[in-house]
Amino acid sequence: MDTVDKAKRSEVMRAVKSKDTGAEMSVRRMLHGAGFRYRLHRKELPGKPDMVFVSRRKVVFIHGCFWHQHPNCEAAKRPKSNLDYWNAKLNSNLERDIKSLAALEEQGWKAFIVWECRLRDRALLLAELKAFLHEGETKILETVER
Repeated sequence: MDTVDKAKRSEVMRAVKSKDTGAEMSVRRMLHGAGFRYRLHRKELPGKPDMVFVSRRKVVFIHGCFWHQHPNCEAAKRPKSNLDYWNAKLNSNLERDIKSLAALEEQGWKAFIVWECRLRDRALLLAELKAFLHEGETKILETVER
């Protein structure tokens, strides 16, 4: 049973944003501060990734744990009321995510998913994002003859 009336629930749900969320803005600031430049929400790519690093052929999705059903996360618990609606909605989100990731991979893109709950340890998250974004790069070492 829902703890608020239908009108209040409707108001709350209308306020849920799909882009420029707090989590997304936090990750964007973090990577921009680390010197990375990116594009946002490229419609021509499967799943409209939150951040696109074109020259690296890498994308970052910032997923809310509930909406994208983060495995083994407390925030991903399914509601106990209106089960038909929520099961259909959350299952379709999962299917869409799987299809988008597969299509990106097929097109030669690599993807990294930032789960909302991972923002608790920003230093570790930034280190993982840097490793992902630098993965596959080769450093050219110049030797100086003396």
